[in-house]
Amino acid sequence: MSQTITLRVIARVRNGRTSAADADWGRVESRIELEPEFAPGIGGLEQFSHALVVFYMHEDPDREPPTLTRRPRGRDDMPLIGVFAQRGRMRPNPVGVTAVDIVRIEPGALVVRGLDALDGTPVLDLKPYAPVFDRRDDARVPEWLDRLMQGYF
Repeated sequence: MSQTITLRVIARVRNGRTSAADADWGRVESRIELEPEFAPGIGGLEQFSHALVVFYMHEDPDREPPTLTRRPRGRDDMPLIGVFAQRGRMRPNPVGVTAVDIVRIEPGALVVRGLDALDGTPVLDLKPYAPVFDRRDDARVPEWLDRLMQGYF
């Protein structure tokens, strides 16, 4: 049974980036401009070095249709796998989650580095990166992921 969920946009990404090309995201500095009603919510975030940004991937510049199985980035050297085994934007619910460096806090805004989101992207939530919750020392990934991520960040 399908269910609809309504979320509120708390902020928008401003970085001038209009290309979703999978390269050099680690150098991108983004200003996350909070809606005025949510601006007080970033108080205390300056005590953290990193944050998790949850965002809605609202644009598909490549016009790629969602699919449940595909090769990551459409590359022939990648395995054919399910959408839930990869982090691409072509998914049933185009929600992104990225751990970013906090550069600084400004009135009503958070400036970050490494956010792989286009200019104007709606932000759904911000969370402080807390290793006790967010890091797993025993994590394993398939070998193809390392090949796929060369040059991404």
